[in-house]
Amino acid sequence: MSDRSYLDHAATTAMLPAARAAWMSASEHLGNPSSLHAAGRFARKVVEESRESIAADLKTRPSAVIFTSGGTEADNLAVKGLYWQRQQILGTRKPLRVLASAIEHHAVIDPVIWLGEHEGALIEWLGVDQDARVSTTALADLLANNSDVALCTVMWANNEVGTIEPVERIAEICKEHGVRFHTDAVQVLGQVPMDLGALGADAVTISSHKIGGPFGVGALIVNPATGFTPVLHGGGQERDIRSGTLDAPAIAAFAVAIKHGVEQQVAHAQHLRELRNELVQGVLATVPGAVLNGDLDLSGDGRLPANAHFSFPGCEGDSLLMLLDAAGVDCSTGSACTAGIPEASHVLLAMGVDERTARASLRFSFGYPSTMADVDRVVAALPGAVDRAARTVSSRSS
Repeated sequence: MSDRSYLDHAATTAMLPAARAAWMSASEHLGNPSSLHAAGRFARKVVEESRESIAADLKTRPSAVIFTSGGTEADNLAVKGLYWQRQQILGTRKPLRVLASAIEHHAVIDPVIWLGEHEGALIEWLGVDQDARVSTTALADLLANNSDVALCTVMWANNEVGTIEPVERIAEICKEHGVRFHTDAVQVLGQVPMDLGALGADAVTISSHKIGGPFGVGALIVNPATGFTPVLHGGGQERDIRSGTLDAPAIAAFAVAIKHGVEQQVAHAQHLRELRNELVQGVLATVPGAVLNGDLDLSGDGRLPANAHFSFPGCEGDSLLMLLDAAGVDCSTGSACTAGIPEASHVLLAMGVDERTARASLRFSFGYPSTMADVDRVVAALPGAVDRAARTVSSRSS
């Protein structure tokens, strides 16, 4: 058994050996993919073969795959690019409406807020139920008057509590009303079947390091018929939608990771689900008062198989995280992109959880290297950590 148990795979997961080998192989060759000489053409071949591989695995067209530096850039390109393109189509600079779920990752929330503050966009946050699920009925009502709606963005699955959103139905509703739809699919790739051709979204965000590829590369999968105003300007390398020198070795590794994730998705999801369910059972049995957040049907398809998110009333999540860290367990209080900021999760608040309980929460997420030994370590360490954290809170308030 390892000295530590890493249960923060939703933040980043281990690089697959095959992806690492692809990266090493491609990195041995010199050449900028935009150069016309032999070295450049070789690098371009690596990029285009990877693009074709990703498109085939995700059931879309190669021209739909726009490489970016990661999920954050892809989300910004989708939100801002669709907003400005809609203004261009309408021939206006007047403020337009943006619909976004209240539980989005900050890579979506922050550019949406930025559009409101700097471009005058009219922001409407889509509420969620106690499971963190968007109401498609409420969305349809909001889109009844769509003349000034620039886009709708709802993540495929929530990165904190793991709830899977009804994106197929949301895509249908948006299409019925002529509204562009973007979904952040960073968390679902490799855990949930993905047929982007059937989904019909205008833009889908994916990221390499969540599926066993390297950091620093991702993609926005776009409907080729949908226009985007660029956020980055320069060489126009990606169909004039995204500029910047392409990282051929990282893209090659990304393609290998996606192929592995898609081919192994069913078996991988089953492995993750078994571990997750054992952890949930163990935590609820050994920690009185522990609350499982998100979709509670652990046998269904409404929750990511790798995700277990709990609240421990009477504790502080940050204290619990550090106590578990000392016990050899790596977990999270939420999104790694906002780690270190002692504030309640906006996701839990949107679900109706009170602020104090929202601050007493931890996320455990599994990946392909995870084993039952990791579950055992958490179940053994957590009761003592919760007791100690609760006593610390109690002593402060007394």
